[in-house]
Amino acid sequence: MKTDVIVLGAGIIGLGAALNLQAKGRSVTLVDRGEPGRETSFGNAGIIERASIYPYAFPRAVGDLFRYALNGTPEAYYHLSALPRVANFLARYWWHSAPSRHAIARDGALPLIENSLSEHEVLIKEAGAHNLLKRLGWIKLFRNDAKFREAIDDVDELRAHGLTFEVLDADALAAREPDLKERFIGAIHYKDPANISDPGALSQAYADLFARKGGVFLHGDARSLSEGPEGWTVQTEKGPVTAPDVVIALGPWGQDLAEAFGYPLPMAVKRGYHMHYKPAGHAVLHHTLLDTDNGYVLAPMDKGVRLTTGAEFALRDAPSTNVPLSRTEPHAKNLFPLAERLDEKPWMGSRPCTPDMLPIIGPAPRHKGLWFNFGHAHHGLTHAAVCGRLLAEMMTGETPFADPKPYAVTRF
Repeated sequence: MKTDVIVLGAGIIGLGAALNLQAKGRSVTLVDRGEPGRETSFGNAGIIERASIYPYAFPRAVGDLFRYALNGTPEAYYHLSALPRVANFLARYWWHSAPSRHAIARDGALPLIENSLSEHEVLIKEAGAHNLLKRLGWIKLFRNDAKFREAIDDVDELRAHGLTFEVLDADALAAREPDLKERFIGAIHYKDPANISDPGALSQAYADLFARKGGVFLHGDARSLSEGPEGWTVQTEKGPVTAPDVVIALGPWGQDLAEAFGYPLPMAVKRGYHMHYKPAGHAVLHHTLLDTDNGYVLAPMDKGVRLTTGAEFALRDAPSTNVPLSRTEPHAKNLFPLAERLDEKPWMGSRPCTPDMLPIIGPAPRHKGLWFNFGHAHHGLTHAAVCGRLLAEMMTGETPFADPKPYAVTRF
């Protein structure tokens, strides 16, 4: 079987790339060992984060570093056994998070964030998935007055980018979310981001659109990828598939395949968990909420109220621990009246992170026709459509809408 492009990985990033390549007239075969959107793309807070211009930085305050080192916080947990493997990544992550270098990450992230929602809107319209898109933004909650005032100052700085926010005092927050069990000093409502009420269903809608447009989805093992006279070949359930171009969009597994072809990358994963709950009584959660003190998110989803945890620093394939969920759940239940769990077991996924907080998008310099699109960390859903567009423009020889240099693999 021959095609123009093989996309390895049918998560939301791979789907975004495949759909944009189809729009450029390319025939695409999508290959994954599992079903579309069932791995990392399945579990997140469902936010297309139009307002997150500043990437998530490594904490630099001494007090915060000491608190995290004690390994007892709900927002971050690390495995001692993983530290030898992730120490280099953490050191580089800390270095890139210095204010001057974090500004470089912000500049690199800006064109992706600015176009993230508009590019998704194109695909959502074509996929007929309007029922999954809500325009509610999200709310950041504060118990500490100093943190609240600092956040207000940050909001004022972001207004220059045309973003809209609303600062809420305690009474205004209580009016907006009357079923909260705690009373906060205040909150900030970020209004530009959009919400997806079922991220897994969005991936499936994109996969269905890909098939309607003539795309081929096959189960196969990305590790079988090989280079030959006719281009790139991967083994699938229907036999070998060959194409002149191949895209590695394997999320947390992308690093393995890149390194197999001689591109070592200083990456690590942040693992996260989620669980759905039934609201107690007649309680209603109207907006997605971030508890700034405890690092978790509560999001109203089609399947119930979804609690997403903070980060677990562990080896990607280490057994699930559920520690982040067990630490977070009591805080969430103090915040909002959650009743019984609705999932049989907690979901866990791994987010592929680079130390400079920017994704890897573009060509492999020593292998013709080999392309990368992974390392999107917390912004896989947010980046899916816009990074698919950027990659497709690069692969088809068009002038990219944004300078691709910040995302090049050669920066490492």
